[in-house]
Amino acid sequence: MDEKPLTVLVVDDDESVRRAMKRLLMSNGYQVLTFESAESLLQSSLSWDKVCLLLDIRLPTLSGLELYAHLASTGVNCPVIFMTAHDDLQWMERAEEAGAVAFLRKPFGEQSLLSAITLACSRKKGTDAPPG
Repeated sequence: MDEKPLTVLVVDDDESVRRAMKRLLMSNGYQVLTFESAESLLQSSLSWDKVCLLLDIRLPTLSGLELYAHLASTGVNCPVIFMTAHDDLQWMERAEEAGAVAFLRKPFGEQSLLSAITLACSRKKGTDAPPG
């Protein structure tokens, strides 16, 4: 009975991606909330305790990187996994500087995602990742 300690917040503007992520993660025992934009996440009234962010880099209006920077500036400290369908070394470097647990290129395999989330869970349980 391995209880999953984190709720995964999936932020992606592609509905099919959100549905697929939710189905996969729920079938692996995670609680999942999905959002179609950075704004919809920011307008939600969720608790930031015990969450992991799965953020698309390219979102309308506010990018995943900008969203995470905004959250960090307001004191939110949670593990983040960035995902993108675009190969961009600059984004990968910015995600690493932000302290990302992982940077996944779409399409990615189920095991890559599950491994990244397992790593996020371990970071949240132990000491938080060093500030980035």
